[in-house]
Amino acid sequence: MLIYEKAMLQVKAELEGFQTALKDFYEYDVINTINCRIKTPESIIQKMKRKNYDLNYKELIGNVNDVAGIRITCPFKSDVLRIKDIIERDSNIEILEVKDYFHTPKKSGYSGLHIIVQTPVNIGDTTAQVKIEIQIRTMAMDFWSTTEHKIKYKTKNALSQLDSIRMILYAKIINKLDEKITKINSKYID
Repeated sequence: MLIYEKAMLQVKAELEGFQTALKDFYEYDVINTINCRIKTPESIIQKMKRKNYDLNYKELIGNVNDVAGIRITCPFKSDVLRIKDIIERDSNIEILEVKDYFHTPKKSGYSGLHIIVQTPVNIGDTTAQVKIEIQIRTMAMDFWSTTEHKIKYKTKNALSQLDSIRMILYAKIINKLDEKITKINSKYID
């Protein structure tokens, strides 16, 4: 876990540098927040069992890409793509995969951009490439996602079919609101 934490802090420091530079350039907080987390061992084991992975380090390192996670929230949809472009073009971290739920939301209504990256971490005399998942969302997307996650996964009762349909509808409403606010902003910023 210490290796993942070290990798996460390295990437976070680089993203915080972008956060400062973007604020200076655009004169507003393009990156509103940067939050980090390390999955608990229990959560990792649950995920590995759910995905039918053998419970060993080789399977963990090879297949679980979100042991360390960084979530970036930003005000506007245009900022999500701006941040992705900067990570692709100007960062020292290697992008392994992009999961685009931004243009193609999940069936549940979830929207966001997930970027699986790896960064070198020095461990004594050796260097390990450590994977981290970076999620980029607007503040509106983050509101829906964190609320939906709490309702759906952190309670003991299963969500009814009607409430699941409602949550998908609310995600679509929030997405439309996000688009309208971004469109207004683009008149004045872009």
